[in-house]
Amino acid sequence: MGELRAVTVGTGEVRWPAGFLAAGVNAGLKKNGKLDLALVASLQPAAAAGVFTRNRVQAAPVLVTREHLKSGRLRGLVCNSGRANACVGERGLADARTMAAEAARVLAEVLGEPIGPGEIAVASTGVIGVPLNMEAVKEGIRRAGAALSTTGFAAAARAIMTTDTRPKMAGVTVSAQGGEFTVAGMAKGSGMIHPDLATMLAFLFTDARVGTEELRGVLGRAADDTFNMLTVDGDTSTNDMVVLMANGAAGVEPAREVLQEAVTAVCLELAREIARDGEGASRYLEVEVGGAATLADARRAARAVASSSLVKTAVAGADPNWGRILAALGYSGASFDPGRVAVFLGPVQVADRGVEIPFDEGEARRALSGTEVHILVDLGGGPHRARAFGCDLTEDYVRINASYRT
Repeated sequence: MGELRAVTVGTGEVRWPAGFLAAGVNAGLKKNGKLDLALVASLQPAAAAGVFTRNRVQAAPVLVTREHLKSGRLRGLVCNSGRANACVGERGLADARTMAAEAARVLAEVLGEPIGPGEIAVASTGVIGVPLNMEAVKEGIRRAGAALSTTGFAAAARAIMTTDTRPKMAGVTVSAQGGEFTVAGMAKGSGMIHPDLATMLAFLFTDARVGTEELRGVLGRAADDTFNMLTVDGDTSTNDMVVLMANGAAGVEPAREVLQEAVTAVCLELAREIARDGEGASRYLEVEVGGAATLADARRAARAVASSSLVKTAVAGADPNWGRILAALGYSGASFDPGRVAVFLGPVQVADRGVEIPFDEGEARRALSGTEVHILVDLGGGPHRARAFGCDLTEDYVRINASYRT
């Protein structure tokens, strides 16, 4: 087994895997002049896997990247913010393919070897229904290619942001048999976040040596435990995507369980950072459901509570209205006996066997008043547990989304 070191989160603390270069530039896609185009390259061919939105309306970059990932190999990725390249018809597909082709051409020049468009993942995020300015995008890709470096990940993480208030990065280094390897990633997401991948982008990288099929399984399991348990507002986007690349530069081939633990740890921290940065949020919310008969029941129940607008507004107001939690459990689709449910707000138990028990209202309000709120539910029916990640719902969420395009 490997030794998993503490996961690092933040701007300058994250160690990035060997053999990757990144850059973030301003291509002029955002009105405010902020960074809006990211480019990442692998110095050698990388095994790659992806998971995508389940929304039936899917943006052109999602469709193109799905197609490219059938090979299980990538050399790089390009992502713009400011425009989603969604719901713009055939032009959107043409533009996404042009982004891949231009990125491949630029990376071929930088790395000095042939690279095809099919070796590039493409992502976009921003306003739906507005076409990309492709001349600006192509010029941005060229400038990003010239800026690629081992220290460019912080700029790349900023370039993929939309309403995010800060970049989201996390990494972990693992001591394994034969040496050590690193997993690190960046993500964006603040609003339009809900399970079934949540509305977000995440790009993960490792210098471990991993086969494509194993990588797909590891990413799928990690996403189910983290990103698919994430909710801010109940809206699932057209552009969701998580891509994981493994280039083998560390020369270490870890056991699958070691790699799984590392990838899941990074995904978990990125999911938590997205929830903490939810649009207008004042409190991070984590809901843990135990005592479920199946893992699926635990996940359904936890997600329902974390995504309930009534629970989220109660958290915003520090109101220990536990009945909203039980109601959310009831419509979650999970199988359980309401007469066996216990509910805790932080350390304060407020219900047992489905009914209220005497509790200190002041202590319960204090448990809901911090920047991080934890709700624990015991369904009393089995051994399975799951966690969901979210935030409260405030007036600022309405303000931000009422003026998103203006």
